[in-house]
Amino acid sequence: MEWGNQTFNPDFILMGIFSYTPTHIFLFSLVLGIFTMALLANTLMVLLIYLDPRLHTPMYFLLSQLSLMDLMLICTTVPKMAHSYLSGRKSISVAGCEAQIFLYVSLLGAECFLLAVMAYDRYVAICYPLQYPSLMNWKLCGLMAASTWILGGFDGIVELAATLSFSYCGSREIAQFFCDVPALLHLSCTDTSTFETLIFICCVVMLLLPLSLIIVSYTRVIISVIRMSSGEGRHKAFTTCTSHLIVVGMYYGAAMFIYMRPNSNRSPTQDKMVSTFYTILTPMLNPLIYSLRNKDVAKAFSKTGDH
Repeated sequence: MEWGNQTFNPDFILMGIFSYTPTHIFLFSLVLGIFTMALLANTLMVLLIYLDPRLHTPMYFLLSQLSLMDLMLICTTVPKMAHSYLSGRKSISVAGCEAQIFLYVSLLGAECFLLAVMAYDRYVAICYPLQYPSLMNWKLCGLMAASTWILGGFDGIVELAATLSFSYCGSREIAQFFCDVPALLHLSCTDTSTFETLIFICCVVMLLLPLSLIIVSYTRVIISVIRMSSGEGRHKAFTTCTSHLIVVGMYYGAAMFIYMRPNSNRSPTQDKMVSTFYTILTPMLNPLIYSLRNKDVAKAFSKTGDH
């Protein structure tokens, strides 16, 4: 990065989201509680799916990948935010900022594609149940899961490389609790219009393309479910699909709000609130949504508890 006259102290300053008022101290404690729940819930989901043979299916393997991504995502931002708040030291090194950008963007992109793969899995399972073992075999499932990580990593490299090309010669105060790319755009003293176009193109590929596949998959699924003669089959299919659609709605809605708005229409307060939702709250809600609405996961948890 180019730093102009700031090369003597290139660290950024994370402004955070909390002050030291009683209300904000309570909110900070609440965030720590949510972080702890997300950490435990996602770790538990990964372990349950790994340990219980009944959950050794493509659907649950993909769910374990989602939990792993959520686990990494929340650990990318919250520990640094908590350390800054408790210690009063809000600075973050250039290397630390770069690491946050790469991990954060990569995991967001990987989850986008993973949710599309999960939608395809449900489409095949419900619309072609007899051909499911061949259409969604373990080799293909592993390849699709690996592809989501690779594509997410590629998105992280592209955005990190572009961000590294900026010059930061003014304020180093980031109006966020982590190194978020849109927040960094405000600090650059170079023209960022080309990069904003690049972000928009990346969003089309990483958000709108997978979302289109999800919409097509679930349109076919809904048509197939409506045609089912078994009431129990319809209920089970709708329960599974509803859980996934709730997660998709929360995740894509927040991500599109942050990354697909023009830079001129951004409000730091709004960005902080929405970023908090899908970087902290959503990783906690995802395993709860799937476990509370899924009998197989509940049985695996009960079996583990009995031991």
